[in-house]
Amino acid sequence: MSIFGGRQPPPDPDDRLPAPDDSAPPSGQPRQMVGFESVLGASSTLRGDLRSQANIRLDGTFEGTLEIDGNILVGETAKITADIFAKNISIAGAVRGNVSGKKVQLLRTGRVWGDISATAIATEEGAFIDGKITMISHEASQTFDPAALPLPDDLALDEPEGEQPETAPNLGEA
Repeated sequence: MSIFGGRQPPPDPDDRLPAPDDSAPPSGQPRQMVGFESVLGASSTLRGDLRSQANIRLDGTFEGTLEIDGNILVGETAKITADIFAKNISIAGAVRGNVSGKKVQLLRTGRVWGDISATAIATEEGAFIDGKITMISHEASQTFDPAALPLPDDLALDEPEGEQPETAPNLGEA
């Protein structure tokens, strides 16, 4: 007897067979994911490195690294302390870490404490970013490698030993 009352008839053995799927792509081609294959619920906590080729939704607490070939949705209740690498990223919750993807969308409740690297970025009014934004070219996003991004001029290397940097004259003295 089920907890909802009433008796259930025994299952028909034919009901266990999967129905034919006419929408399946020809063999050898990856199936396009619709929706989310994995979800981290609002009351869940996970630590570590998460790698996936599918779409992920995060509503709980995550600490570590996210390397996702699909899309990521960071829900409003999410608290993420991780570097995020994904195809498309939508952020409605809190992220402490760098965000790298083809397209990054910050929704009005989204908050990011870290740098963002993307081909395209969209922000809604009310979104918060504490970090720098680096736009990468469309060609670079085809073979996306965050380590290959050029460094800004203000991050120049230290002067070689033995050479002293030239100092500006003191203009206050005559």
